[in-house]
Amino acid sequence: MRFFQLMLLSNFIFSLGFAQGTMEVPPSYTTFKTSTPPTIDGKIEKRVWRKANWTAAFADILGRNNPPPALETRCKMLWDDQYLYIAAELIEPDIWATLSKRDDIVYNDHDFEVFLDPNNDGEQYVEIEINALGTVMDLFMNKPYKKGGRFDLGWNAVGLKTAVKIYGTINNNTDRDKKWTIEMAIPFEALKREGRISHPVDGSTWRINFSRVEWPNEKDGLTYKRKKAEQGKRTREFNWVWSPTGVIDMHLPATWGYLHFKN
Repeated sequence: MRFFQLMLLSNFIFSLGFAQGTMEVPPSYTTFKTSTPPTIDGKIEKRVWRKANWTAAFADILGRNNPPPALETRCKMLWDDQYLYIAAELIEPDIWATLSKRDDIVYNDHDFEVFLDPNNDGEQYVEIEINALGTVMDLFMNKPYKKGGRFDLGWNAVGLKTAVKIYGTINNNTDRDKKWTIEMAIPFEALKREGRISHPVDGSTWRINFSRVEWPNEKDGLTYKRKKAEQGKRTREFNWVWSPTGVIDMHLPATWGYLHFKN
């Protein structure tokens, strides 16, 4: 109980925003329909992904006028009648993850996050997080925290397919890693709710955003641990995103990018 109270307090603080950035025009991405679904194995070099364009490299959550992230992140998308497919590439010299149970708060590791609003109205959206171990946390939001929203961690994206490929060695500080890549197939059927859009058609526009959380770490024996700030406090994380929100808060659907579906 104490843990979830801390989580709620943390989300409330994030919604207030620790720093104010510059509001930007959200980016757009056109995803093309594929007749050949990618095999979800984490390997994104396969031929089917050559048909999809990369997004712009992720920026600081406060805006692209801020210093760029130290490590590059980008992703691409495809779709068919059943799934939205996502491929992501995260450059990382020190691949690290600790959480291994479904619906662990993956945000506490380095992670990759997807926020998806099929109805483009800022309500009833989903969040999916994954770390380098392939551990998934998924939840449903009835509305953003600033509007009194609550998260439903009991919601699961039934039929979700995910895979991670490690280019290096995880949790080993004796070498330098290259990157980790992710493939994800989000089933449209899992998004169904009464009176809501769940399946796209040619010409549909949804809202979507992506986030990468990166924690400052230090060596701990042969592995890593999160650096501690002064007086034992937790060091703040880096938030790198596709569509900057202007504040340290991902739960602002009006700032997310536009996802256009095309046959």
